[in-house]
Amino acid sequence: MKKNILPIVAFCSIALFTSCDELKQAANTISTTTTPTKPQLTNDEVISGLREALQVGIKNSVNLTSVTDGFLKNADIRLPFPADAMKVKQKALDWGLTSQVEKFETTLNRAAEEATKEALPIFANAITNMSVKDGFAILNGGNGAATKFLKDNTSSQLVAAFSPKVKEAISKVKLTDYWNPIINKYNSAMTISGGEKINPDLNAYVTDMAIKGLFHMVEQEENKIRVDPMARVTDLLAKVFGSIK
Repeated sequence: MKKNILPIVAFCSIALFTSCDELKQAANTISTTTTPTKPQLTNDEVISGLREALQVGIKNSVNLTSVTDGFLKNADIRLPFPADAMKVKQKALDWGLTSQVEKFETTLNRAAEEATKEALPIFANAITNMSVKDGFAILNGGNGAATKFLKDNTSSQLVAAFSPKVKEAISKVKLTDYWNPIINKYNSAMTISGGEKINPDLNAYVTDMAIKGLFHMVEQEENKIRVDPMARVTDLLAKVFGSIK
């Protein structure tokens, strides 16, 4: 009887071990086939994705800033009284011209808001034509890396293209109508006292501050795309920025 049992036990053991091996192989197969793999990206795809992110960023930024109070009520980008004319502001306040100073500062921001309406094609052209060699370096460069690259490589062109739009906006909102009474009174007082007359270039000031404000907003939009999958509104943005570790 014992002789008959031994072969049965041996057969069951072999079958058990064989089943375990098959289960392990099956598990490995399932593990291999169900593990998602990130799509491989080319440098050209990354560059296209970066440009697209900036395009989305500038479009959203223009929509936010080119409306009434888009600059004025945004503490991060609001245009203050020109820094090189702070003596003028202080004197104007001392003379009781508080209302005129407030109107001037408001209209400064109105000029930026008006000019920004024309910013989208100017920035879009700069984004399209900017030269990018290593897209991966910018993609993996952290928050604001693409915006910084755009700023470093297109600022002079943007100033040249944007300045005429600012000049038109200054005329449209009648900025100088609020500025001239303040500066004329100040410079008249300086003539009497022998002090230095001041009259900053408002066109250059508004141009510079408006562009800085737009870059600030574009960087915020870029960072949203980096961290929030819901902000990746196209397949390319999802593919490129979904690859960031």
